[in-house]
Amino acid sequence: MAKRKKTLLLLTMVLPGAIWLILLRYLPMFGIVLAFKDYKIYTKAPSLWNNIMHSKWTGLKNFRFMFATTDSWQMIRNTLGYNALWIVLGTIISVTFAIMLSEITKKTLAKTYQTLMFFPYFLSWVVASYFVMAFLDPTRGLLVHVQQSLGMEVTNWYNDNKPWPIILTISFLWKSVGYSTVLYLAAITGIDTSQYEAAAIDGASKWQQVRFVTIPHLRTMIIILFIMSVGRIFNSDFGLFWNVPMQSGPLFPTTQVIDTYVYRALMATNNIGMSTAASLLQNVVGFICIMAANTIVRKVDEESSLF
Repeated sequence: MAKRKKTLLLLTMVLPGAIWLILLRYLPMFGIVLAFKDYKIYTKAPSLWNNIMHSKWTGLKNFRFMFATTDSWQMIRNTLGYNALWIVLGTIISVTFAIMLSEITKKTLAKTYQTLMFFPYFLSWVVASYFVMAFLDPTRGLLVHVQQSLGMEVTNWYNDNKPWPIILTISFLWKSVGYSTVLYLAAITGIDTSQYEAAAIDGASKWQQVRFVTIPHLRTMIIILFIMSVGRIFNSDFGLFWNVPMQSGPLFPTTQVIDTYVYRALMATNNIGMSTAASLLQNVVGFICIMAANTIVRKVDEESSLF
């Protein structure tokens, strides 16, 4: 009886999250049907159910628009390229910062650095875009003033697409690395200190302790986070690509990604079916990537696989 009561209490704690998951994640999956229909709003009985039931089936027609324009290769290339680069850089930089923070002996100083690194994660991309503009504004930007003071030619950052892969990469890492660093730092603090002491007694340097003690303990977490990141390789951070470049047309060759392209198409055509098809395709590709990555990892190191 006591065991059942304990189980009931635990289930009660989980219940709000389970209800949220069902209402906001599972029930909306019915909307996938819109990807295969020409969704229309019927004025006689404009309910969602009636609109879906009376809209015509279009098969795979809604999927074709992503590959039918001259911008298709461009947006797919940008999406995959940025994500691949950021997954690698984000992992390396986050692990490096976590190891550096773990070596700080003063707790107050360590907590200060953690807070400063973690703070940008809570900022919206709207706010972050103004930070970027403070540097790149063509009239009052900090970099513009530096160029003028040095007698250099002033760069119109919002009309020149060449520097933007670097600008977007710096912006993404500045905002996201702090969160990953905290995760890795938590894993490092869980490592038994006696292993470091034993390594030091055997004459291991700090670098050797990191290489042969810290990194092996982080391997499982690194691989799991890597697999989860690969699952979103066909998605992009809409807030970053929509707000930071300020939607400047000349920048589209380097800032146009699938999510911004689909959003513009939705605003122009008001075709909900096409945006649903794009989202479904992104998630299907993400699922395939997760399964493939996990299968490879499981064959190499079964203990480090996600499932």
